[in-house]
Amino acid sequence: MTASGGESVHAALVLNPVKVDAERLRSALISLSRRHGWAAPRFYETSIDDPGQRITRQAIDDGAAAVLAAGGDGTVRAVSEAMAYTGIPFAVVPGGTGNLFARNLGLPLLDPEKVMEGVFTGFTHPVDMGWATLAREDGSSSEHGFVVLAGMGLDADMIANTRPDLKRTVGWVAYLDGAARSLPGARPFRTVYQLDDGRLHSAKVYSMLFANCGALPAGIALMPDASLDDGMMDIAVIQPTGPLGWLGIWRKIWWDNSVLRRTRAGRRVLERRSRDRSIRYLRARTAETAMVAPTSIELDGDELGTAVRMTCRIDRGALTIVLPAGHDVSHF
Repeated sequence: MTASGGESVHAALVLNPVKVDAERLRSALISLSRRHGWAAPRFYETSIDDPGQRITRQAIDDGAAAVLAAGGDGTVRAVSEAMAYTGIPFAVVPGGTGNLFARNLGLPLLDPEKVMEGVFTGFTHPVDMGWATLAREDGSSSEHGFVVLAGMGLDADMIANTRPDLKRTVGWVAYLDGAARSLPGARPFRTVYQLDDGRLHSAKVYSMLFANCGALPAGIALMPDASLDDGMMDIAVIQPTGPLGWLGIWRKIWWDNSVLRRTRAGRRVLERRSRDRSIRYLRARTAETAMVAPTSIELDGDELGTAVRMTCRIDRGALTIVLPAGHDVSHF
């Protein structure tokens, strides 16, 4: 990737100093900028008051030719909200617990310098982004972006019950502890939803997920057909019945999606097997759900409180993502 303007061109690094080695990344970006004839980069740190949206807009206003986000999924989500539709090259530097967006992009999780090098020698590729409008019980509403998925119900409760100290010590495995804490008290709830065709559907669910992409850590394919650049949203309706229903969900996500679907013989097995209704997959560009009671919401692992209605959409090509030279985008 090249930029015109010689020494007037600079990159901006938005970083979460709690999640990443800030000095290492600062030093690397200064060195890369100097080596490729760019002006000195500028740095912007997130805070409790500003997880990334405002400082990213400031970086854009300051004339950044490329913006890099270094932190967890929450930092990437916040920066993405400001980067959407700008057309400015956007580099995702892995540094958090899950690194879900970076995983789905296929980026090297342990080599941030390689990702940063892509700003100067790589290329850009347009990818989709999701937006969720949340209607609250008090009548207020707000819109928020997501790059991985929006979840309601049990999925959001699992995020809320994951211990921050455990995330720091064991990484993404901490979410299993959050699941163990949430499952005993989980209760199904009634929701009414409609997709692109406008038809109303009613279901009793434990959770609904609205995804832009579907890969999880450990090679688990939550949404096996999800694509980052097809303009479509993949939806999972989670409605197990009894303990065997939960086993069916685990088999579907871990064994069917993540193992059998990867081989021709495995796909034949799936074609012959009776359909499991514990988890249903749908696809749409937009989806609107209304819940009978306030329901917990999460976006890319960020808790967003409760809502009584959620409308999600996917905007095709909203982000201009930086990728290292030679990076394979066929899996997107």
